[in-house]
Amino acid sequence: MCDEKDLEKLRTAALSRRRFSALVAGAGLTLSLGACSSGASGANDADTDDPDAQGVAIDESEVSVATADGAMDAFFVHPQNAPAPAVIIWPDIAGRRDAFKMMARRLAASGYAVLVTNPYYRNTPAPQVADFADFIEREGFAKVRPWREAANAAAIMRDAAALVAFLDAQGAVDAARGVGVQGYCMGGPFTIWSAAGAPGRIRAAASFHGGGLVGDDEAAPINLMDDINAQLLIAIAQNDDARAPDDKTRLRAAADAQGVTAEIEVYAADHGWTVYDAPAYDEPEAERAWARLLALYAAAL
Repeated sequence: MCDEKDLEKLRTAALSRRRFSALVAGAGLTLSLGACSSGASGANDADTDDPDAQGVAIDESEVSVATADGAMDAFFVHPQNAPAPAVIIWPDIAGRRDAFKMMARRLAASGYAVLVTNPYYRNTPAPQVADFADFIEREGFAKVRPWREAANAAAIMRDAAALVAFLDAQGAVDAARGVGVQGYCMGGPFTIWSAAGAPGRIRAAASFHGGGLVGDDEAAPINLMDDINAQLLIAIAQNDDARAPDDKTRLRAAADAQGVTAEIEVYAADHGWTVYDAPAYDEPEAERAWARLLALYAAAL
């Protein structure tokens, strides 16, 4: 998983804001940006490369979600034309920022009502940094350590129940459909915790290069398979697999033992490969993971 041991490597590899801006402007990411609006809320026709999303107009806004621990600031984006199944996004260690808004807009253009969370809301509003390069420059690992400790399994389970209740109350959400949740890096285990916190509603959970999925603690995601009612997609980075090669086997055994439908695969890319502004972003493998995410949601929601 992404941690302080990788800091020097990340310093060298992190995208500068200039390079990230070039990526955003490039053809490879236009499908993510077509629905961008400049205000707090907006409506635009999405310009995407996904034939299922052509001409889909979306609305977006900054929202506040009441939780048991306070009020979470979040980004909400959804199709204009009809209620849609809801999806919750848990960002990586650098928190809610433009890269995840882009991802959410793309998902909304494919027919989902998407809420991007601020996992650090107990401590500070989002965005905490502009992008992953900014996170590295600001010594982000040390800064977020106490924030991460507050976002433990019990806290995320409480949050998940509140997030689902918020979504189910929105006119843009089809509450008759299941809810999906996806998480990245630090947010990977949050997906299983969320599914355990709202088992009556969350039907799909996807972890991308998630850390801490396997452990002996009773709250470790691997030990919560009997508490969820969701299909799983667990996409593992090749360098994470090299560090812990038994994790995929243990996850498979745990899912099978509880009858949980789970797609578990090691991808030919390094930790962070699915996030646009991450040092390891790998477009071909990111697009392959995105296709598997859409397949999961199509089957489960």
